Amino acid sequence: MKNAFLLTVFIFMGLFAAACPVCDQRQPKLLQGIAHGLGPESNWDYLIVSVAAVIVILTLFYSAKMLIKPGEKSDDHIKRLVINI
Repeated sequence: MKNAFLLTVFIFMGLFAAACPVCDQRQPKLLQGIAHGLGPESNWDYLIVSVAAVIVILTLFYSAKMLIKPGEKSDDHIKRLVINI
């Protein structure tokens, strides 16, 4: 039941996050339907966003990795406060 509710919430969030028709006209073909506001002003904007996305993905990966399987083996380590919840 909980999974069905969450799935429904995420589907509706996706529908409401779609770009409006006015914003759709301002975007390049690649971003039409997904982004609001003005389109990128130059190719540097794509590079900046791509580098930021890679940094976010790497940070998420390593933070999850260190949370799930950290190198510390001590039972009184602070990570146990998070893992045992």
